[in-house]
Amino acid sequence: MKLAILSREPKNYSTRRLVEACKSRGHSVQVLDTMKFAIDIEAGEPDLYYKQKRISHFDAILPRVGTSITYFGTAIVRQFQQMDVYCPNTADGILNSRDKLRSFQILSRHKIGIPATTFVKNKEDVLPAIERVGGAPIIIKLLEGTQGIGVLLAETQEMATSIIELLQSQKQNILIQKFVAESKGKDIRAIVVGDQVVAAMRRVAKGQEFRSNVHRGGSTEIVELDEVYKETAIRAAKLMGLGIAGVDMLEGKDGPQIMEINSSPGLEGIEGCTKLDIAGAFVDYIAAQVDYPEIDLRQKLSVSKGYGITEIHLPKGSEYIGKTIVDSALEEKEITILSLHRDGKVIPNPKHKRTLEENDRLLCFGKLESMKELIPPKTQKRRKPKVKKL
Repeated sequence: MKLAILSREPKNYSTRRLVEACKSRGHSVQVLDTMKFAIDIEAGEPDLYYKQKRISHFDAILPRVGTSITYFGTAIVRQFQQMDVYCPNTADGILNSRDKLRSFQILSRHKIGIPATTFVKNKEDVLPAIERVGGAPIIIKLLEGTQGIGVLLAETQEMATSIIELLQSQKQNILIQKFVAESKGKDIRAIVVGDQVVAAMRRVAKGQEFRSNVHRGGSTEIVELDEVYKETAIRAAKLMGLGIAGVDMLEGKDGPQIMEINSSPGLEGIEGCTKLDIAGAFVDYIAAQVDYPEIDLRQKLSVSKGYGITEIHLPKGSEYIGKTIVDSALEEKEITILSLHRDGKVIPNPKHKRTLEENDRLLCFGKLESMKELIPPKTQKRRKPKVKKL
C-alpha cells in the first residue's frame, strides 16, 4: 500500500508513530504538508499538485487536519476522494465532528447519550436556555476548539450570563450545555477503528480543574469498557462518517454521554497509557480497506431501472411483526433484506428463519414499487411537554 499522511507536523509523536507503523509493515508512506497542495478542477479529471508538481498515485490518505486549516484541509481531502483515493475519514466526516453544534445535531436524531445542549444568539434567550438545560452550573463551549480550549464552567447563573454576553460581544458562537456533575473532573477517551474500540483510557483532571485533557495536566488510567460504552463510541463515530476517531464520553448516571468526537485523535497519551500499538491498528485498517474496499450500495445498485435500496421500519401494528423472514414473503415481492438493525446492533444478511420484531429496521434492495408499499406514511412526532423543575 502507498499511503500519504496529511500533516503539517512531521516530527510530532502521532505522525512519527504512523510512519513507523507503515514502514514496519512494508508499506510505502509519505508525510505531505496539507497547505502545500493546489487543486486543479477540470471536467472529468480532478487533479492535485504538491509543491508545484502533479502528485503520483496513492492508494490511501490519512488526514491529520488541524482546526486552523479546516476549510482548506477538507477541500484537499475532498479532492482526493474525487480521485478515488481511499480515505478513512471523509471531508464531510471531518466537518461533522469539527463543528460541535453540527455533531450534536446529528447525534440528537438517534438514541445515543448526549448532555442537554442549547444554542442561542439572542441575548433575551440566554436565561431561558440555561433553565432548559437544568440551570447552573453549566458548561459553555466555543463551537470550535480542542484540548479543552474554549470550554468553561459557570458555577452560577450570574457568572454564566456574564461569560456568555462577553463571548457573544466578541462574535463567538457558543453552546450552553448541562453540567454532568457525577463525572466532574474525569472522562473516557475511546479510540474507534472501523467496527471496534481498539483502546480506551479514563482521563482524570488535576486538582480543581474540571477539564481532564492530558494537555492540561490530567492523568490517565486504563479502563475496560463494557458493551454499552463500546457500542456508543462506535455508533457516534459512524454517525459522523468517521472510520477512525477518538470519542470522548462522560460517565453519566444514565450511562455514557458523548462529549466530543475527534477526527484526528492524538496517539501519545493513549499509547503511553495502554502500551498498545494504536498507530498500527490505524494502518492495518486502512490497508484492509484498500485491499477489500466497501461498495457504496446506494450508488451502485440504484443504476438498475426500477430497483433501488431503502430502509424499511417496522412500526407497531406492522403485519410483518412476529413472522419469520421466509414467511413474510418479501422475496416473492422481489425484496431482499441486506441487513437488519435491532437495538443499536446490525445483523448482516439475516437468516430466513429469523423472526421480525417491532421497531426493526430493514435495509433492503429490490423493486421500488414493492418497497414503497411497505414504507408507512411519514407522521410528525408528537413533542413531549417539558416539565419545569421547581
